[in-house]
Amino acid sequence: MLGTQFYHETIRKVIIAFGTLFNDISLVRKDNNGTITQSMKVPLAYGPREKFLVRLREDADLTKQVAITLPRIGFEIKNLSYDPIRKLSRVQRFKKVKGSNTKQLDTQYMPVPYNLDLELYVMARQSDDALQVVEQILPYFQPDYTLTINDGPDLGIKRDVPIILNSISYEDSYDGDFVTRRALIYTLTFTTKFYLYGPVTSAKVIKTAIVDQYTDLPDQSPKREQRYKVVPNPTSADADDDFGFSETTSFFQDAQGYNPETGEDDNKSWQQKIQHYDLIKNLVL
Repeated sequence: MLGTQFYHETIRKVIIAFGTLFNDISLVRKDNNGTITQSMKVPLAYGPREKFLVRLREDADLTKQVAITLPRIGFEIKNLSYDPIRKLSRVQRFKKVKGSNTKQLDTQYMPVPYNLDLELYVMARQSDDALQVVEQILPYFQPDYTLTINDGPDLGIKRDVPIILNSISYEDSYDGDFVTRRALIYTLTFTTKFYLYGPVTSAKVIKTAIVDQYTDLPDQSPKREQRYKVVPNPTSADADDDFGFSETTSFFQDAQGYNPETGEDDNKSWQQKIQHYDLIKNLVL
């Protein structure tokens, strides 16, 4: 099971998609007459809230060039957990013909559901700045917003990923007296519901199925009575085409069997069946 290298970048795609939602938020500042005096795009960065607060404490007045500027938006991962409610069947698989090679079929088992919890921080020095940013976010979550992510480019799988707003909290962080404000912080917690995929395996496409039927056990040297054969209709159909099946039933009175190596009927194939049966019988006994 383990040891096969694969990496679909699913979690990375979810994080990037989440950050992209908040990457184009702007705010304006007006004077008493309602005239716009300043317009700016709110910067977005990935990182823990404590990291930004430390930068604020190092430069209380935000006068140094190396200090961060407010308002600012930051986000980080808080938790990754399995979601048993959305569990899918383990035996079902995605299938797709491998590029132009119609004789190869790519398969992948159904994905595993996971939840990714993230926190978004809106930090500002002025209350109006923070409210502007928050009001541009909240109307889109009722309480979720759905994105479409290209989960499996190899198999052409696209899946909707809901981003659910769970809660909103407010904090007024400051140093010194109760008059000097350091930062207003709105914390929004989200849960993204996505799926993780296993490795993609390739196999040849089966276009012919043959079953020989006998009326007795192999150790009794029975005669072959009937053969059931199924092929696609048309026979030139690819794995991802819309096709039917042609079924053929033939009757025999011999002890031969189909040899997949030569594609012909012979006694060698039947002897192999007897040896295989004897081996299984001895293991059972």
